[in-house]
Amino acid sequence: MSVFSHPAYDNHEEVAFYHDAKSGLKAIIAVHNTNLGPSLGGCRMWPYADDSEALNDVLRLSRGMTYKSAMAGLKLGGGKSVIIGDPRKEKTPELLRAMGDFLNTLGGRYITAEDSGTSVADMKIIGERTEYVSGVIAGQEHGGDPSPSTAYGVFVGLKAAAEHRWGRTDLTGLKVSIQGVGNVGFRLAKLLKEAGAELFVTDIFQDNVDRAVNELGATAVSGEEIFELDVDLFAPCALGAILNDDTISRLKVGAIAGAANNQLAEARHAEILRDKGILYAPDYVINAGGIIDVYYQQLGEYNAEQVKQHIETIGTTMQEIFQRADESGETTAHIADRIAEERFGHKDALGDADSAAA
Repeated sequence: MSVFSHPAYDNHEEVAFYHDAKSGLKAIIAVHNTNLGPSLGGCRMWPYADDSEALNDVLRLSRGMTYKSAMAGLKLGGGKSVIIGDPRKEKTPELLRAMGDFLNTLGGRYITAEDSGTSVADMKIIGERTEYVSGVIAGQEHGGDPSPSTAYGVFVGLKAAAEHRWGRTDLTGLKVSIQGVGNVGFRLAKLLKEAGAELFVTDIFQDNVDRAVNELGATAVSGEEIFELDVDLFAPCALGAILNDDTISRLKVGAIAGAANNQLAEARHAEILRDKGILYAPDYVINAGGIIDVYYQQLGEYNAEQVKQHIETIGTTMQEIFQRADESGETTAHIADRIAEERFGHKDALGDADSAAA
């Protein structure tokens, strides 16, 4: 399995592989860039089809974390870890403790937290073996789970997209299709419902769909139908590479704003969206609420109101990106990339952690 010639390899500083025969752990950690600080990113557990798929995911995700932290105004680098396995069937305390041992081998260059397939409870177990874990705060409302903050940040960014695309600040009657209503997607759906939006949802897990239908009055649709709905806005909140030649050709929406990482299958898809008149909210900008939350946890001075105010700068950042894209004719993705690269290219690129994100 080649790393240096891999299409998703982007001058990563370190890619580590780990296998613990006793627990069955097979995991990969990728550290993309640490110019601004230690790499921090969630630990994803997923039943990847093969090792190559897992490597591709961790390389793309870790790169995205570098850009995400830079755009959010955080003194953090980008990293990510993936565990190969079904979290609903193969996750055990022994496996999670072995993951803690794996983290120790990097000596603090990478710090983990929750992601798809892992939880606060999992982080506590991993933390039995390592100090390089976040997303756990005793006594906090959500126990340190960054999902609520991620969802809130997406909601803030989505409102900015709606205002820019349609000139509306009231979401009443806005039709939104949501792909993935797990920890983040469901919380986003709840915020949208409270704001008066009409919801259409799909998920690979039926119990997630049922919860959205029963608790929020959402309309359930199939995984394929979600791309063909005549709605206002599409919110991808599942896995990445969901915006590709096939799906974009089927979309009838005016804007895309969701929580999923790496939504564009390829960079060129941002241009296709622009040419089709679809406003795209760059994923690593709009979904930064979780990493902002975790960053303040790492500082040891967690203040919920301060975190909320920092997350709300996502809206201002999105507005600036949209405006600059309109003025230059460039894609929103290109504008965001350039700003982020200017920031993490130098160690002194950022000011205080609580400064505005743009």
